[in-house]
Amino acid sequence: MVLVTALLLLLVVTILAVGMFRGFGLDEKIAGNIREKHRALNAAESAEQYAEWWLSQGNGSTGVACNALAPATAPVVCSNPIVAAPSDVSSLPLPWTVGVNYAAGTPTAMGIQAGPAATDYYASPTYYVQYLGPSPTGSGTIYQIDAVGYGGSADTAAVVETTYLVQQSVTCSTCGP
Repeated sequence: MVLVTALLLLLVVTILAVGMFRGFGLDEKIAGNIREKHRALNAAESAEQYAEWWLSQGNGSTGVACNALAPATAPVVCSNPIVAAPSDVSSLPLPWTVGVNYAAGTPTAMGIQAGPAATDYYASPTYYVQYLGPSPTGSGTIYQIDAVGYGGSADTAAVVETTYLVQQSVTCSTCGP
């Protein structure tokens, strides 16, 4: 009787141990996926912020017609949308073949390397700036910025989009010091 009870307890403990080990493995996979998601999002946000900074330096214009399938060799404002239809930029093939590569040749390059190492990104982040027109109040110009960043694989891509207003500065000459 004692032998049967001990074997049953041993079986229960073994099942619990196997369940714990499987749970730990799943937790590690979840943590790795979250880390890659954050890497991709941070890369996309960095590219977007660089595009905003570039526009704020007086580089904005009414844009030129950009080839929606070819990457730009230098920062440029485009007059046409990134895609005609569908309007969902996440439907573009990964990696993006449009826009401006943020990591190469920018003064604040992220140092992102695409390659097989564990710390490498799948591809460099890319942004696309589109001219939308003057603001409704006439105080500036509105641009749409789309950016994509990657984690370690094409499956971990993050797309961010923002509308950015570049305003002309106004100085009050009759206001006090």
